[in-house]
Amino acid sequence: MAENTSKSKFKQPGLNSLELHRGDLPAGVDFGDCVAIDTETMGLDPHRDRLCLVQLSDKDGNCHMVNFPSGGGPSYDAPNLKALMDDPKVTKLFHFARFDVAVLSHYIGASCTPLYCTKIASKLVRTFTDRHGLKNLCSELLDIDLSKQHQSSDWGADDLTPEQMQYAAGDVIYLHRLREKLDVMLAREGRTHFAEACFEFLPTRAALDLAGWDEEDIFSH
Repeated sequence: MAENTSKSKFKQPGLNSLELHRGDLPAGVDFGDCVAIDTETMGLDPHRDRLCLVQLSDKDGNCHMVNFPSGGGPSYDAPNLKALMDDPKVTKLFHFARFDVAVLSHYIGASCTPLYCTKIASKLVRTFTDRHGLKNLCSELLDIDLSKQHQSSDWGADDLTPEQMQYAAGDVIYLHRLREKLDVMLAREGRTHFAEACFEFLPTRAALDLAGWDEEDIFSH
């Protein structure tokens, strides 16, 4: 059962409100037709490094975070969060969806479809640069300086610090605006269909990662 543990407002541009929950989203949270999502884990191996936090934001900068402080074994009982991730009427918006989708699939059994990935979109349309990180996109497309100071902090702690929560919120509250910018560029360059095909394939790519093909390019000779 979800437990509302904190409701705070931060002086971060674009962040309207923030609520922290334990174990699951409460019933009835409405993110509209598109929810921005990111995850924090103990490392980069989904089989080894447990899911600690899922942060979600609507288009208005209202952010909800689901904290899993002590882990849940191989699967987590988060039915409300899973229902949102599986809702075919809600687009799941990520930056580097490949990792987040693998983690959410592994721990809560979510499909995360349909989805949109700002990193894939950036790589398809911003071919004039190799800088496709979230910090780069926020700086170049939104003129926002996104801090990455707490990227490597301990997300498995029982209690998250306000600084960790503010950092985590920053990873989702700008994704809606980035999508709008990237959609214009994709349409302008005639690459929207490439992006859509990549987004549809991403859950399969994540499943291949989990099954052991995370390093091998099966499309190579």
